[in-house]
Amino acid sequence: MLGHLGINVSDLAAAKAYYDDLMPLLGFTTFLVADDEVAYRPAGGKPGTFVFLYPSAEPSDYSKEATGLQHLAFMVRTRSSVHAVHQHVLERGGTVVHDPQEFEQYPPPYFAAFWLDPFGFMLEAVCHYDAD
Repeated sequence: MLGHLGINVSDLAAAKAYYDDLMPLLGFTTFLVADDEVAYRPAGGKPGTFVFLYPSAEPSDYSKEATGLQHLAFMVRTRSSVHAVHQHVLERGGTVVHDPQEFEQYPPPYFAAFWLDPFGFMLEAVCHYDAD
């Protein structure tokens, strides 16, 4: 199991505002907040990977097509959660890559939605259950 992931962002304050709003929908809670980092952990003391955000030391453009991070997938327990995250993204004017749907190219059940965060990182909410 991964202990944590660290992601550099161009604007830590904007990232904090975005992820503070999003992460509870994905089953995460705030772990720490400092001037030079923000981190989230699985809620309720559940095991899982923590997500850390840091300010970029060097300005650059991100591309999911370049070498490096392609996307982050967050497992949620219900298909309703996938829909709720999708609705959250839409209500905030986010860029949806894939609406909630079955992805038959992956081992079933695989119900997911994909979107871009404000920095261009592709994120995914995925449910591996057939029903809520």
